[in-house]
Amino acid sequence: MYLPARAFNTYQMWSDYDREVVERDFGYANRVNLNAIRTWVNYEYWNREPRDCAAKLEHLLSTAADEGMRVLLILFEGIGSRPTEDNLTDTDPQTATSVASPGPSIIRNRDRWDEPKRFANWVMDRHGDDERLLGIEVMNEPGWFEGKPAFTRAVLEALDRREGSVPLTVGSTSMINNVDYYEAGCDVLQFHYNFPIDATKFRDALRQVSIVERSMEAPVWLTEWQRIRSGRGSHAAPAEDERVPNYASMAPHIHEAGFGNFFWSLMVKPAFNRSQRRKGVLNGLFHEDGAVWSREDARAIKAMSGDPEFHGEKRQEWPEWAESARQG
Repeated sequence: MYLPARAFNTYQMWSDYDREVVERDFGYANRVNLNAIRTWVNYEYWNREPRDCAAKLEHLLSTAADEGMRVLLILFEGIGSRPTEDNLTDTDPQTATSVASPGPSIIRNRDRWDEPKRFANWVMDRHGDDERLLGIEVMNEPGWFEGKPAFTRAVLEALDRREGSVPLTVGSTSMINNVDYYEAGCDVLQFHYNFPIDATKFRDALRQVSIVERSMEAPVWLTEWQRIRSGRGSHAAPAEDERVPNYASMAPHIHEAGFGNFFWSLMVKPAFNRSQRRKGVLNGLFHEDGAVWSREDARAIKAMSGDPEFHGEKRQEWPEWAESARQG
């Protein structure tokens, strides 16, 4: 998963887009042999600056290709606050928030769905046959409520009719969530498992998903994972030593199961989800200067490509610019 370290939502990634930062960060991804990046484009930013958005997106895709990576590109975001001006632009680590895109005023009103569909069609027309893309993801975590599943299905069906060669998918949290989208043209099924409570239950879950995958006519990817939290799961406040990255606790099991996967996140930063950030959670592999939070994590991730060697600098310190989030 990729957002620049100091972007707190997907709008900020594009409004504050820095070509040198993206080139640097994708170079870090190359150091652990990643062959794909999952990231967002942003509807609200495109609505304001379509030409600028096009140029920046082209740079991102070209930079990824130069580093040997393809991009799983997310169009819409199901998680977060309303896309008000304050929420879109807030960069205070204590108060900044992920932002749902589009907001509920559009999602709950079918008469306004043509607006974001125009954006989705724009992406499809430009990149529906783009070999630099691993896939086009209609929405990350649409969930079950507030009209998001119906909206996501409508956009998915519209894109499927355009018959691009790039696979279409939805950022479903669980395999059962995919039922809404499989018959609407979903080519790749997703599931998320950020915080399993122990290794045994995690391996059991992966085995169950493998059984489902063998019965389906579509590949399955684990598109969000972070670390094992002993007996606490996703919603409880984690113990202090479980608020920081530990990808090595999950990576070997995922590698053994053989799923295509994306860990959260490439860059060390306070949690994307504000409720997790308020619990003092930090994510990520690389600091902005190229040091890693954990060599064990870097080696575990790199080992998925068959090469476990990694000797970079290690630094287990919160970024200075994010200290207020740690204290908050």
